Formats: sequence, structure tokens, C-alpha cells
Amino acid sequence: MKRGPQRIVCLTEETTEWLYLLGEDARIVGISGYTVRPRRARAEKPRIASFLDGRIDRIAALEPDLVVGFSDLQADLASRLIALGLNVLVTNQRSVAEILATMRMVAALVDAQDRAEAWIADCVARWKEIAAITAVWPKRPQVYFEEWDDPMISAIRWVSELIAMAGGEDVFAELGLKSLGRDRIIVDPLEPVRRAPDLMVASWCGKKFRPERVVARAGWAEMSAVRDGRLHEIKSCDILQPGPAALSDGLEQLHRCFADWAEAQPRSA
Repeated sequence: MKRGPQRIVCLTEETTEWLYLLGEDARIVGISGYTVRPRRARAEKPRIASFLDGRIDRIAALEPDLVVGFSDLQADLASRLIALGLNVLVTNQRSVAEILATMRMVAALVDAQDRAEAWIADCVARWKEIAAITAVWPKRPQVYFEEWDDPMISAIRWVSELIAMAGGEDVFAELGLKSLGRDRIIVDPLEPVRRAPDLMVASWCGKKFRPERVVARAGWAEMSAVRDGRLHEIKSCDILQPGPAALSDGLEQLHRCFADWAEAQPRSA
């Protein structure tokens, strides 16, 4: 018999995706309703939770031996499940290093350390390739990443770090060090303009990005990113989930945006 928990409920997408990548998806008995990676999970697993709430009765009926969640925002949901006597693990990773540590921990729980290390090694090898490519760029693009539009919230720490890994510089890197969204609110709507980003990347937490709304913001017409039409979107499932998607597809999408910008820069004589 396989070691570790046999009936896992995943309250967020990144654990579901990771267990599928590790070939341990048979252990999953319930998933978040926001899960889109991998797409087959929505057809194969019952959806029993949103992000902040869940079907407590349905979760209990699945008889999980482990429930895995993410973030302090799920504290209330976790406490209700714990009160039912369920085993609950809630992680709170905020940086790339913490994401890797969490992925390794989950892999250890399901006795899949070797497969986890192989996947991570492939990731690290690709990161080194990207670093070599960007090292020769004469200039790195200044990047404004917007996680939410009203109020404006800048990049969480792992996104800020991925921007650097992809070849850019986060113009609000100091806010990325703050773990809570309320601490990353940009109070002055003209501050992004003053920081003069070359590109804007938006991921509005599942809401469709509307570049025309950005263009219409008072005083934003003079921003290089707006003037040059370099307003990009990365779906939140690809970059705002602190798991394998962000470290692979999210990073690659950032790098493509930055590489296109770098290629368009005038060459020195």
C-alpha cells in the first residue's frame, strides 16, 4: 500500500496540479471550484470549495485523511474543518524558495520525493537558461505588475521575484516584500506613472483584464507602457497560484513579454 494520506482534499489549485504532476492524483477526492490546471481535474474530481469557503458537509462526507489549503485567508475555513476532527494542513508560502519548500513537503507526504526533485531540477535548468539570455541585455525592462485594479495592488513576493528571474525589474519591489494584499495597495493612482514602467503586466485575480480601463486612467497616457501599447495579461491560474504553474508557465510568459521588449530596443552603434 502507498504510504502517506490516501484521501486528500485540495482547497486550492496548486496542490491539485502538483499531485497530478507527481502522478499521485488518485489520492485526490475533492478540489477547489476555481481549479483549471490540469483541466481534466474538473471532470474527474468533485468541486467542494471556493477560496474563502467550502461545502463543509460535502468535505466531511468525502472522509479525507488530509485537507490541504493555502493562505491565512483560509484560516476560518480551516478552523471549521479542524473542529470536525479532520487533519488540516494550511501553508502560507510567499516566495519562490517557500514555494519550492512547500512542493517538496507535499511530495514527501505522498512519498514522491524523487519525482518532485526531477521536476524541480528541470525547472532550475530552465531558469539558468533564461538567466543566461537576459544577462546580455543592455537594459532590463521596468515592470509594473497589477494584481488587482480597484484598489490597485502590486505584485506579491513570488511574482516580484519571478519578474527578476524573467529579466525585468519590478518597479514596486519594496511592496512585494509585504505578504498581505492590503499592504501592497497603491494609494496614489499616479505613483505607477512616476515610476515609469516600460511594461505593465496585469493578473486581476480571475477577473478579465481590461486594458482600455488602464488607458483611460487619469494621467496614465504619458506612461511608456501605455503610450507604447505594452499592456499584457497573464491569467491568474498561471501566476497567482503559488505552485508549479507560476514557476513554469507564469515565468515563461513574463520572459516572452520582456524578451519582445528587449528585441525592440534600438541597438547601439
